[in-house]
Amino acid sequence: MKKIGFLSFGHWSDSPHSAVRSGADTLLQSIELAVAAEELGADGAYFRVHHFAQQLGSPFPLLSAAAARTNRIELGTGVIDMRYENPLYMAEDAGAADLISGGRLQLGISRGSPEQVVDGFRYFGYEPSPSDPAGADLARDHTARFLEVIGGQGFARPNPRPMFPNPPGLLRIEPQSPGLRDRIWWGAGSRATAEWTAAQGMNLMSSTLLTEDTGVPFHQLQAEQIQRFRDAWTAAGHDREPRVSVSRSIFPIVNDLDKQLFWQQRGSSDQVGFLDGGTARFGRTYAGEPDKLIAELAEDEAIAAADTLLLTVPNQLGVDYNAHVIEAVLTHLAPELGWR
Repeated sequence: MKKIGFLSFGHWSDSPHSAVRSGADTLLQSIELAVAAEELGADGAYFRVHHFAQQLGSPFPLLSAAAARTNRIELGTGVIDMRYENPLYMAEDAGAADLISGGRLQLGISRGSPEQVVDGFRYFGYEPSPSDPAGADLARDHTARFLEVIGGQGFARPNPRPMFPNPPGLLRIEPQSPGLRDRIWWGAGSRATAEWTAAQGMNLMSSTLLTEDTGVPFHQLQAEQIQRFRDAWTAAGHDREPRVSVSRSIFPIVNDLDKQLFWQQRGSSDQVGFLDGGTARFGRTYAGEPDKLIAELAEDEAIAAADTLLLTVPNQLGVDYNAHVIEAVLTHLAPELGWR
């Protein structure tokens, strides 16, 4: 069995070819897609976070709204760029959203991807040290503080004459949501970062690219990343089993519209390019008739190694079409591959 969810970037464009014309459209349709995915039997609704872009940028109002409309499905991010975040404010928002959801939040966080603007985190008021111009240490420092305060320990000295009575001792961030600390994921783009993720006791979220290339197919490199994560987790001695997710673009061709949109991507393959000044390997798109996809996906070592599969959806095609894609994977592929 494997958990299967969707990952949406939440694009919008005022274009006649887009079913998502505005920020309001993408927020409201994201909620509707989460509802539809739950009704179809999917396990997760995840949303990408990008600042200074016509995409989803403020996850907690969206996650809370989706939580209020659903009952079972996991709700998460993939990923929040921690360079932009106030760790304590984020802890309050995350605790509130998790309580609204009944403990269904699965928060993916990381340093983030290449930005729309130069050093966008500076506009949010955060200055990395001169030795950390890209903000990697800044993101990890913010993460460490966030993980610390969601654990529920008191740290703030109470006012001796407060407006409302205080409990004894130091005060903590409120509201607290028990168990949230075990549902934080780090979006790791390399094997070394996956090992660091395990040492911190976070779950592993691995996407459709890795910021390194060893010459082997993407799925094999990603499977090695997952194994290194699991080995590091064991070495760290954590007392729970970790979770691992991978993202894939999968489009079963089961009707004429599918064929019109994705037929030309049947021969997709890995791509090697450059990201942040280094070599990166990008995973392929899986498109084709179900029998063909079943054979191809059965060979994907990283999907086999992960407990969670996130389907990247073309959200500008609208809720109905994306629900169709999710349903096609759940009905035509998942049973044959042992995912259901």
